[in-house]
Amino acid sequence: MRARAVGALLLLLAQSAHAGQPGGGALPWWVWPLGLFVVCFVIGIVAVPAGIGGGTLFVPIVGSFFPFHLDFVRGAGLLVALASALAAGPTLLRSGLGSLRLALPMAVLASASSIGGAMLGLAMPAAIVQMLLGTLVLGIVALMLVSKHSEHPQVERPDALSQALALHGVFVDGASRRTVSWQVHRSVPGLLVFLGIGVLAGMFGIGAGWANVPALNLLMGAPLKVAAGTSSVVLSLVDSAAAWVYIHKGAVLPMIAVPSVVGMMLGARIGARLLSVLKGSVIRRLVIAVLLFAGARALLKGAGVWP
Repeated sequence: MRARAVGALLLLLAQSAHAGQPGGGALPWWVWPLGLFVVCFVIGIVAVPAGIGGGTLFVPIVGSFFPFHLDFVRGAGLLVALASALAAGPTLLRSGLGSLRLALPMAVLASASSIGGAMLGLAMPAAIVQMLLGTLVLGIVALMLVSKHSEHPQVERPDALSQALALHGVFVDGASRRTVSWQVHRSVPGLLVFLGIGVLAGMFGIGAGWANVPALNLLMGAPLKVAAGTSSVVLSLVDSAAAWVYIHKGAVLPMIAVPSVVGMMLGARIGARLLSVLKGSVIRRLVIAVLLFAGARALLKGAGVWP
């Protein structure tokens, strides 16, 4: 039901954008900020439980269905992802679903590489970035479809680095009402993966929660809910570093950023509460459906097939 509602809203916005072009009826200026607020509110609700960050949904959707230049959309996308992460962060940390110890080493490396990614993305033509973005989003969909997410991976013995950094913890699963202890392994490969994740986050302005969760869950062995919660904490640090590059280049417009950030923060507060009680499979299916549609739209728009 929610997936159909989001799809209907996106179709309405696409028709409104077409009507606002030459030859169609002009829309009042306030339609676009209001549309951004509503879309970001819905994105915030589903993005936090999925652990993907609001920017992963925001950039392909807004870049495809709103009449804004992609550079401004990417700049706002980083602020949107940052807003959702900051709004959800306190709730996630208090509940034990977000681990600051696990997030900090990953975020430090990803933050440094995200600055280079942001500079590279702004130097590329918008059409090329649009096509690459569409291809990346469709790749994310494929990754989410084939990945076998493990609710509670078995980590028999942590490696030396994770022991030195005390990368372990305990949380209470709200769905099963049981206490779960966790630890991680393969810390060095995880750190290297987060270097690459930071580049993609800065280049496309989409945050990188879609990559954070598989890296933490499948590679390092963190429970799925801890991976999703910690992903939001990582996003709050990585996106703040990359966002400064877009702000310095003048690629952040208040008309786009303000309603998007407000809607995202309100939706993210609801999403953070849903994480402990909602089944991950429900959110996962909804995110896959929306990303598939938005990725195809971004790819076709960049190629000039669907302007």
